[in-house]
Amino acid sequence: MNDILIKNGTVVDGTGAPAYKADVRVKNGTIAEVGQDLTASGERVFDAAGCYVTPGFIESHTHYDGTMWWQPDLDPLPGYGATTMILGNCGFSPAPLHRYMPAQREMIGIFSFFEDIPEGPFMQNLPWDWNKWSEYRASVERNVRVPLNYAAYVGHIAIRLAAMGVEAWDREATPEEIAKMAELLDDALAAGALGMSDNLHDHDGQDRPVPTMKANDAEFSALFDVMEKYPNSCYQVIVDTFMRMTGPANLERLGKLLAGRKIKCQIAGAVPTLEFQKGILPAMQESVRKMRENGVDVWPGFAHVSPTSTLSLVKSLIFAQSNDYVWHEVVLADDHAEKARLLADPEWRARARESWDNNAWDHSPLKNPQELFLLDSENGTGPLNITLKEYADSKGLHRSDAMADWILANGTRSTVHMAPFPKDEELTLGLMRDPRTVGNISDAGAHLQMLCGGGENALLLTQYVRDEKKMTLEEAVHVMTGKLAGHFNLNDRGVIAPGKRGDIAVFNLDEVQRREMEKANDVPDGRGGTTWRFTRKPMPTRITLVNGVPTFENGAYTGATPGEFLSPSNDDGSLAVAAE
Repeated sequence: MNDILIKNGTVVDGTGAPAYKADVRVKNGTIAEVGQDLTASGERVFDAAGCYVTPGFIESHTHYDGTMWWQPDLDPLPGYGATTMILGNCGFSPAPLHRYMPAQREMIGIFSFFEDIPEGPFMQNLPWDWNKWSEYRASVERNVRVPLNYAAYVGHIAIRLAAMGVEAWDREATPEEIAKMAELLDDALAAGALGMSDNLHDHDGQDRPVPTMKANDAEFSALFDVMEKYPNSCYQVIVDTFMRMTGPANLERLGKLLAGRKIKCQIAGAVPTLEFQKGILPAMQESVRKMRENGVDVWPGFAHVSPTSTLSLVKSLIFAQSNDYVWHEVVLADDHAEKARLLADPEWRARARESWDNNAWDHSPLKNPQELFLLDSENGTGPLNITLKEYADSKGLHRSDAMADWILANGTRSTVHMAPFPKDEELTLGLMRDPRTVGNISDAGAHLQMLCGGGENALLLTQYVRDEKKMTLEEAVHVMTGKLAGHFNLNDRGVIAPGKRGDIAVFNLDEVQRREMEKANDVPDGRGGTTWRFTRKPMPTRITLVNGVPTFENGAYTGATPGEFLSPSNDDGSLAVAAE
């Protein structure tokens, strides 16, 4: 039964309005009543004295598309009050699929590489019983049970590979292939996809730009024509402000392509907040200003947490994304004996030194050994809790040789940790308060040996609200709830009000912490064994409700799986359909 009366709490309703004392009644998974001194009428009563009662938090940028098939508890999200997650970001989605295996394997390989997820579980745990996105959605609804609601974009990379096969990497599309892409996008939007996600950022482990970088303006225009038929859909794209710094050119192109179109556009990285990105910041801000001036409904996407890199030799794209393909060879090596052999090989070491000196980006961890910490040893040999620079200097070694030596001594499953990139906090706060931005971006579900995106939302409650008082609790909750629900047109949730879905987080602010990362050895490796991922202990909430059902209570995940596949909705919560 999902009827519950939450008594004696302080409601922060998700709109940004001031908090107020009230009880909240949930019946049949929907908020039925909000008011003071409500009387129980047979439902369960939960005492929220000393606690805040807020809408459940929305994880606005995750990559659980594959992970949820083999880790259906979505640890650690329920303990952090998360009730909805957004999938299919960055152009990566499991559907649509080409009918022939080589092109299907390309999509799986792309997703696995860029999101640092082992390829084996993708092959073994997903049924791959679809070609169209609509068929994929039906398969997920048949086969997957999770504790969060979820909504998903369809990825432009997947659309391109489904229409063109492996040639999508190499050339522009023909008119016939563009027409096929438009047909596949229309299928997805008609079946309830949030919109289309895109990628103008990434290069793979062979330094190839992703297939969407080969798309010409005619291809974009045809896809945008389809999107305009679905006024509640959204275009999401990641641009490059991290590696090759093509972000300004990306925005200039998008500004022209989207001008005059009634398409909501979320651009991850549109306003970069890290100190090393300052050189392109003015151009990016000016492009956003011009786009809005020209009527483009652009929403910059941002993270409130500075990116950090954990350098792992098991599964990591950080070397390749730092423009170092020599250390990436060690990541790709099949077994740990071969990894160790490479690290000890003089010829490989010479190439590695040259790559770190001449190829790696200046802002990458490889060029900043004073920011790399030797913390995590497989066998405890050490030394620990010193920087790579300190270790290299003590040995009189090049930083690449020093890291190779340390890993050989400590075991090839050891990891090296980077300090967070310095970030402009005032700019970040400005983005939070901008009514047209998308925050709480975390990459949860991906890069699991680099970071733990799940639980980063707690920093908004702790660092920004309670500890440093940079913003109010009402502002922080709005950033994670009502604002995001409005952006994604998930209009039946995100606010504590009668008629909205019973997705609710109840927490005592004094108890909330963003817990430190720790390893869990529970990821299938595709070879009959497991490998590790980073996770963290719960925040915790006192209780997390999804569609009125407790998914976290008494300090632990309840085992309930009430999550549903969501679609964009109209203002009244009804399903959005194509415009006539």
